[in-house]
Amino acid sequence: MTEETVIGVQNSGATTELTSDFISAINLALDQNDTADAKSLAQSLHYADLADLLENLAHVQRKELVEALRSDFDPNVLAELDETVRERVVDQLGISQVAEAIAEMETDDALEVVEELDADEKKVVLEALPVDERAFIEEGLSYPEDSAGRLMQREVVAVPMHWKVGDAIDYMRDTVDLPIDFFDIFLVDPTHSPVGTVPISRVMRSQRDIPLSDVMRKHIKIVPVDMDQEEVAFLFRQRDLISAPVVDDSDRLVGVITVDDIVDVIDEEHEEDIMRLGGVGEEDDLYSAVIDTMKSRFTWLLIHLFAAMIAAYVISFFADTIEEMVALAILMPIVAAMGGTASVQTLTVAVRAIAMKELTMSNAYRTIGKEVVVGILNGVIFAVIIGAFAWGWFGNPALGGVIGLAIVINLIVAGFAGSALPILLQRMGFDPAVASSAFLTSITDVVGFYVFLGLSASLLL
Repeated sequence: MTEETVIGVQNSGATTELTSDFISAINLALDQNDTADAKSLAQSLHYADLADLLENLAHVQRKELVEALRSDFDPNVLAELDETVRERVVDQLGISQVAEAIAEMETDDALEVVEELDADEKKVVLEALPVDERAFIEEGLSYPEDSAGRLMQREVVAVPMHWKVGDAIDYMRDTVDLPIDFFDIFLVDPTHSPVGTVPISRVMRSQRDIPLSDVMRKHIKIVPVDMDQEEVAFLFRQRDLISAPVVDDSDRLVGVITVDDIVDVIDEEHEEDIMRLGGVGEEDDLYSAVIDTMKSRFTWLLIHLFAAMIAAYVISFFADTIEEMVALAILMPIVAAMGGTASVQTLTVAVRAIAMKELTMSNAYRTIGKEVVVGILNGVIFAVIIGAFAWGWFGNPALGGVIGLAIVINLIVAGFAGSALPILLQRMGFDPAVASSAFLTSITDVVGFYVFLGLSASLLL
């Protein structure tokens, strides 16, 4: 492998890879005010890589490059940009040019850009769009956020169920406003409800006089327009779908969701869960302003401060005990750290299982029991290790026994709380990825300190 780091993927329609050397060349051209060279280099990239390039550039260089590309700015770049960077690029391009760009985009990508605009900007953009395009986007905005209606593409290939293969082929050849890319033809009944799908591959392999109904897939998964995008992603994963029809409340076909959109959803949902587990808001990223990042993290830090204060309050009950035996103060962090680490491990597995719909009420007790047993086994092993360590360090076998017992109890509690708490929070309507971590910190710290210091006070002094 060469020293240069490839941070983009070469696309068959692009001539250049986005590498660290390429970014350096762009920066050099911009530093030398050679905007023509910078523009030429940037235009050799696929639009997704160009979006990555804009995100990697410093603010000043990004402005210069966007200005150089203004007359030939690829609309698809907007859909690929990070939200924070996109907002800055939109402000620089101006609403009129953004409206022109949105009019050239696929409706699902256009909706993604429009929904992030301010109310005044959104109004201006919608008024500047063609009537049909505006109607599609306004309809999309009327659906709940993160629903199938927001995710779907309005352009869909639908034909009557009585057509033959030849009719479909002629229709696709003669119709000029078909979607740019599509995978399936949807067969609809007289009420425009989907009754089956025919993959393009089946159409191309079949004779013209064969009815489409003979080669269609009859058992199709239909997505309600208000289904949450996470549910849609789960459906695609479970059924290995390439595309799925979306219907309204009257079961009329109103759009299609394709696998490329689902890849974005899966990435978005996983990123969201990871960020929440770390106590970081969705808006907190590398491109956020300092004040926005500070605000995003402040609340979570405040919660953990209160959790730490509760643990400190518990420790204060044993101030005299600690004063008599300084070794307790030295060993306390070990108990807390082991319990915290074990609980986070269990919590991570549980939250992922809930997100993947693997952990449900039907197997909750079995899962919790398993984690408790794991806590017991790990607790016993580490009790021996840490107990022997404490005995050898301080020459006190009773102290080794006490910290060993405290470790066993804390790891059992960590296994139980780490698996049961997210299930309980989900049942109560809370997001387990958001709320579990702070509670777990309090539980394992308080239990760990109380058990260790309580046993010490009872057995050692």
